[in-house]
Amino acid sequence: MPGGMRRYLGLHGGALLLGAAGVVALMAGVFGGEAALSSTAFCVSCHSMSYPAEELKKSSHYGALGANPGCKDCHIPQGLANFHLAVATHVVDGARELVLELKNDYSDIAKFDARRPGMAHDARMNLKRWDSVTCRACHRDPQPPGADARAAHAKMRTHGATCIDCHQNLVHKEVPETDLDASLAQGRRVEKQD
Repeated sequence: MPGGMRRYLGLHGGALLLGAAGVVALMAGVFGGEAALSSTAFCVSCHSMSYPAEELKKSSHYGALGANPGCKDCHIPQGLANFHLAVATHVVDGARELVLELKNDYSDIAKFDARRPGMAHDARMNLKRWDSVTCRACHRDPQPPGADARAAHAKMRTHGATCIDCHQNLVHKEVPETDLDASLAQGRRVEKQD
């Protein structure tokens, strides 16, 4: 190694090493923080989220095929490719829900239910925007048995539909279904018309 390079590394090697250690520590903090904020224990630390957590445990999704999903499995996109979605979800939705938790009284289920349709709509819109990526993490290649269901699933390939367009009210207490395409177009919640 030439003498100039040796001197440069000697003078700046400590700074480079310190910078690299800082980057590693920052990454560990960001990834570790995201994992901690995605845990069901963290989600239900807000009293209001204990209601939907109990509903999950009574749903067909809980215990099915030996899987016990938590909040993050449906509401937070997982994996490195979706890390930006997970962070954005924590920043935008998490901050909004924290403010609403402090602002609203959720001391009983009736008070929670008064806000439930809006919260369900927000969760559905996330899934629509994400092309139901959290559904697809478990349901990789669904093969529905009936002709009607197969035709509906074909719309995912031909009409830009996604899982949540048809599969609403699967886990939590039922609320009116949302027309997600109309909601996106109008920028407000539009309920499905039967």
